[in-house]
Amino acid sequence: MGKIVVSQNVSLDGVVEDPSGEGGFRHGGWFQQFIGEDFGAWVDVELAEARGAEALLLGRRSDEYFATRSSSQSGEWVDRLNNLPKYVVSSTLEEPKWTNATVLKGEVISEVSKLKQQSEGEIVVYGSRPLVRALMEHDLVDELRLTVFPLRSVQASACSARRATNDRCA
Repeated sequence: MGKIVVSQNVSLDGVVEDPSGEGGFRHGGWFQQFIGEDFGAWVDVELAEARGAEALLLGRRSDEYFATRSSSQSGEWVDRLNNLPKYVVSSTLEEPKWTNATVLKGEVISEVSKLKQQSEGEIVVYGSRPLVRALMEHDLVDELRLTVFPLRSVQASACSARRATNDRCA
């Protein structure tokens, strides 16, 4: 049986949204601002994780995010991610944006449970906060790998009420 591994960059108060600042969130861009001299170590960890993955599991927005960036970038990490099988959970998406991807239609928990049963290795989840929440609520996550950034986002306190209903925080 496969193992679902959630890998996230996160602030001390749990914010995962818009680490690059490209999503238009008021407090986005915290990743580059705080990674500093640890960037090389972060790259090493990400590359090792990608090498050990059997597949990626993503939500629709994460599929779009990575697909846009992977076509214009190169390097061992991006090449490895591009070559991995990807499974995109979406009720609206017909064609995934990223290469080598399949849309999982139907009931999310059932589809991911089947994927986990059919797999042997690690299925890594990047981003995809609503998907991660659903997987955690149904005990499908086997491991959390969190890179915690030593900052508190002002956005977090304003978003906490919205998170309970799974709404986006802008």
